[in-house]
Amino acid sequence: MKHKILPVLTKKDIPRAYRNNPIGFLLEYHNFNRPFEIYSQARLLIGMCMDNRKHLHIPDNFAFIIRSGGANLRYSEFKVSYAIAVGGVRHIALIAHDHCAMVNLVARKEQFINGLVQGAGWRKEAAEEHFMNLALMHEIGNEVDFIVSEADRLNKRYPKIKVAPLYYKVEDNRLSCIC
Repeated sequence: MKHKILPVLTKKDIPRAYRNNPIGFLLEYHNFNRPFEIYSQARLLIGMCMDNRKHLHIPDNFAFIIRSGGANLRYSEFKVSYAIAVGGVRHIALIAHDHCAMVNLVARKEQFINGLVQGAGWRKEAAEEHFMNLALMHEIGNEVDFIVSEADRLNKRYPKIKVAPLYYKVEDNRLSCIC
């Protein structure tokens, strides 16, 4: 399925479903330098990639943030449930980004294995087995399609929670919406 990335260049570009709620506020804080409000508890859960090139411009205490490769929350579901059940969040922003290293992991197999051997002191056989046992579990395919499918999965799992698939462009440090 082909999804569209909709740039959020003005406040009017924020979809109606996200306006005046924590997802819209995230877009305003990050893209438009909305003046920070003071929060005593998180209003939003953000799932985003562990990639070090991404940094969000948001106020303190505004959001719980789970960072994992490709913004894959499949193996962080207890943390998602905790943020909802105990933390009280009712909105989730899932943020994919361009040039994600969790796409086409097979192309990085040798780099991965050599990195564990040289950098961590692993035996080559153990590093190969580690890659072969876990790479498919963490491969996300196309980042946009993955984040939309992850948003759909979480919407079904938590039907009262609004889950928004967003896109972060590393080159310009801007958030966009995905539809």
